[in-house]
Amino acid sequence: MKIVIGGQVDKKEIESLIKQFDSSISTVIKSDLDAAMAIKMGQADYYFGACSTGGGGALAMAIAILGKQNCETVSMPGKKPVESKIVSAVNEGKKAFGFTGDHKDVAVPLILTAIKTLNNRG
Repeated sequence: MKIVIGGQVDKKEIESLIKQFDSSISTVIKSDLDAAMAIKMGQADYYFGACSTGGGGALAMAIAILGKQNCETVSMPGKKPVESKIVSAVNEGKKAFGFTGDHKDVAVPLILTAIKTLNNRG
């Protein structure tokens, strides 16, 4: 599995959280535009991004390039990630996930767990 990391904040920390979860996951830090294009071109499986609002700087380019139907805002200020909503988004085939930087420690493992669960069923 390959994950591209975009967004505006905490890119290295997000990469570290992914590697802590599963060191076999390939990660690349890119600009928002390049990260979204990597998903569109089939060069990566998922996009993770963080910003201050969870949707703006984290997902704006992904929404523009991949379409809103392929993107999910996992958290926003004052609204923590909800596991059931993340599982639903992954099961619906969404590829880009945005969250606030302060929720990265919760969001990243929840998204990865949902992806692993889906992949183990398929």
